Amino acid sequence: MRGESTKEVWVYIEQEDKVIHPVSFELLGRARILAEDLEGKVAGVLLGYEVLDLTSEVFAYGADKVYLVSHKALSYYRHRAYAKALSEVAKQYKPEILLLPATPHGRDLAGGVATLLETGLTADVTELSIDKTTKKLLMTRPAYGGNIMATIICPEHLPQMATVRPRIFPIPEKVEGKIGEIIEVKVELSEEEIGVERIGFIPKEKTVKIDLAEVIVAGGKGIGGKEGFSKLFELAKLLNGEVGASRLAVEAGWISYEHQVGQTGKTVRP
Repeated sequence: MRGESTKEVWVYIEQEDKVIHPVSFELLGRARILAEDLEGKVAGVLLGYEVLDLTSEVFAYGADKVYLVSHKALSYYRHRAYAKALSEVAKQYKPEILLLPATPHGRDLAGGVATLLETGLTADVTELSIDKTTKKLLMTRPAYGGNIMATIICPEHLPQMATVRPRIFPIPEKVEGKIGEIIEVKVELSEEEIGVERIGFIPKEKTVKIDLAEVIVAGGKGIGGKEGFSKLFELAKLLNGEVGASRLAVEAGWISYEHQVGQTGKTVRP
């Protein structure tokens, strides 16, 4: 999009089964800093069905207002439905910045929304700031396998969009009882145009949530092999933690990629 914006910094509030992903709170905290530099406001964008009760949490973690789209077609995540809803709200209210989490959900959604809005998108960002002169968003992310850090701008199109890695920014202090403005937005959606229906869900038997772990026992190539990681798993179990690994250890086949931490793996904050 081109033209004037509202100087608002938006955060897409990722929720599943009416539970908000913690990364949304992290982004609200960073959005507050960006909004202060722009002399603007922070807004959360909440999509779903019968999720009005979640707005209190969004306000408690820093939002000044919440754009709420409630529709039965948004009961669970489907790309076409969510991309249309989010892009329609953005077209109507014209944010300056739109931040989404770099989760599987957020990454899938962000590309479609950027296409519909005809704007740029910087993926897997690890630092966000406002240029003091131009007032444009500076989006920094690792490039070339993590060997350099690149800072990207989107000077001609709005909103300036980025997906942000979880656990990069701290969760701000929760302010119970904080209230704000709720703007309910109507979006026309139909099952025919969505074209996808979920008929069942089979979860993984075990998922490594290393990005949310409070305790991580990590090893690299110096561990020497799979046997070394077996000992780390024993220690992690005793500490109620997870096992992390370097890229070299993963590439050697000693442990699976879901344990990889760092610029080329998961960002952690134990």
